[in-house]
Amino acid sequence: MTSSVDSLIVGRVIGDVVDMFVPVANMSVYFGAKHVTNGCDVKPSIAVNPPKLTISGNPDEFYALVLTDPDAPSPSEPSMREWAHWIVVDIPGGTNPTRGKEVLPYTGPRPPVGIHRYAFILFKQSGPVGQIETPRSRANFSTRLFAEHLRLGLPVATVFFNSQREAMKKR
Repeated sequence: MTSSVDSLIVGRVIGDVVDMFVPVANMSVYFGAKHVTNGCDVKPSIAVNPPKLTISGNPDEFYALVLTDPDAPSPSEPSMREWAHWIVVDIPGGTNPTRGKEVLPYTGPRPPVGIHRYAFILFKQSGPVGQIETPRSRANFSTRLFAEHLRLGLPVATVFFNSQREAMKKR
């Protein structure tokens, strides 16, 4: 699992979004047939709908998932860092986000300029969190503050992809 941390450091997910952590859970993410691996490219057109995402663990364990863009609106000037794209809590281990409670509905990547990073951050909960407030805005979200507020500790798994605006089709 060391190589997965290395790619998170090189991709600046560790640093810009989360602090250093040791992965202790497995999370697999697919947009259709596209398997998401750290630093891979995903076109916005294939990520319009939520991915198929599975989490390791036992059904009596609960997880929280955050999908965030730390490069909003522009990687060179991320004045809206982070942009929250999806938040789900109370996901039973060994299942997927459809079994949890959606706090913020999924929105796919829509990078206006440059290459953006999109990070799936998974936290293990100490138990069910129940009802929580929906963030007032998707802009300027902080994964660290979210985790602190819910007493989640450090992430247990993370995977990120890159995405950029697709060229308009000629008519």
